[in-house]
Amino acid sequence: MLNAKPGALCSGNAFSISHYNEKKYEDRIMEKMWAGRTSGKTDSIADDFNSSIHFDCRMYRQDITGSMAHAAMLGAQGIIAQREAEQLIDGLQGILEDLDSGKLAFDFGCEDIHMFVEQVLTQRLGDVGKKLHTARSRNDQVALDLRMYLRAEIDEITGLVKELLEAVVAQAEANKTVILPGYTHLQRAQPILFSHHLMAYAMMLLRDIDRLSDCRKRMNVSPIGSCALAGTTYDTDRVFEAKQLGFDDVARNSIDGVSDRDFCVELLSSLSTLMMHLSRFSEEVILWASWEFKFVELSDAYTTGSSIMPQKKNPDMAELVRGKTGRVYGDLMAMLTTLKGLPLAYNKDMQEDKEAVFDGVDTVKMCLKVFAPMIATMTTRPDNMKKAAQGGFINATDLADYLVKKGMPFRSAYKISGQLVAKCIAEGCVLETLPLETYKQYSELFDEDLYQDIDLLTCVEKRISLGGTSVPSVEAQIAYVKERLA
Repeated sequence: MLNAKPGALCSGNAFSISHYNEKKYEDRIMEKMWAGRTSGKTDSIADDFNSSIHFDCRMYRQDITGSMAHAAMLGAQGIIAQREAEQLIDGLQGILEDLDSGKLAFDFGCEDIHMFVEQVLTQRLGDVGKKLHTARSRNDQVALDLRMYLRAEIDEITGLVKELLEAVVAQAEANKTVILPGYTHLQRAQPILFSHHLMAYAMMLLRDIDRLSDCRKRMNVSPIGSCALAGTTYDTDRVFEAKQLGFDDVARNSIDGVSDRDFCVELLSSLSTLMMHLSRFSEEVILWASWEFKFVELSDAYTTGSSIMPQKKNPDMAELVRGKTGRVYGDLMAMLTTLKGLPLAYNKDMQEDKEAVFDGVDTVKMCLKVFAPMIATMTTRPDNMKKAAQGGFINATDLADYLVKKGMPFRSAYKISGQLVAKCIAEGCVLETLPLETYKQYSELFDEDLYQDIDLLTCVEKRISLGGTSVPSVEAQIAYVKERLA
């Protein structure tokens, strides 16, 4: 066996085939668990090509836990003797403890994690260990392991999204009254609160949590007992096993139980949407941190410098999150492409599911772990935001609304407002500084109160509709998110 602690060679990245090829094939050959119909002897290159233990070893805990529940069920149903079931459970517990402590290392000459665990168990218990696989197949076993593993990963990712949400809410509260331009087409459009802009991302992240929760619900169905595809002749208790492992239900069709990978597609789809949100957020952070905007400054802890340009402070973490979004999209497409032409039930192609979904999960967790503190430590520049808001005539809509409130049809008011903007551009001024007599040349409805109406703070505070950019509206949004997080 390779002398490595669990996780050292099975940490998420595929274990290098060339690494375990260093061990002579003759030294690591063993009787295959499936030997019988054939000799069980395959070419060394074929062995390496067929093997999955270098990436599925990360599921060792789920594999062993699932096997313990299976052994308990076999004993309870009288399929094997109760004392044998207890021996199996004790033996499996010992393997789990030894893997956790590093006393036992993975044997990468084994075909997969299932064969490794069964091999070690048989070495320790003899013939009793050979009884563990009664009334199950690797087909339903791997489906079980994967569901259990991803179920736990969803819980961890959800926790990380909540940490990011907390950082976003904290920034919104700290910058509740800061005004900046709202953009459409990356053109200054209307004045909004920076807190309101941040809360838009908060709402996206809440939906991401909902999608992950929905995915987890559909994932939490036990396939064990489906066996290879047709069920089993033994009087098993699938419900008992499912309850032991924390599942809400059992797969109602054995073929579907072993061949379903919808939950992988759904998870990668949810993660892709989450990454899309992070990428959009990253793009804005990158723009805001540029000298052209200078709305925010990122902490030195989440930026890098240039090897040649000493003045540079690069938003590399945000750029990497933006870049890694494409990677997660690729994992989703890989999964869909693998599954699209597969006949029922299990096919070896399905071994390709794990590397894609593992990579997607690992990438998202890595991005969230750096993104949340990057946002939490971000410093805002309110003066620069206000200065930008004062340009671009972003109160032009409010000028039109002023005339509408005085009785003018909106389309007529819109035209006059546009004409006044054009005049300001020609004369190098802004709407706030244009004399009242000039306004009256366009409409007698204009009066001194227009200047209060087009003040940026007034423009913001007038957005009283539900979900709008006024301070009370933002406070309501923050309260809503906090309630969801509680």
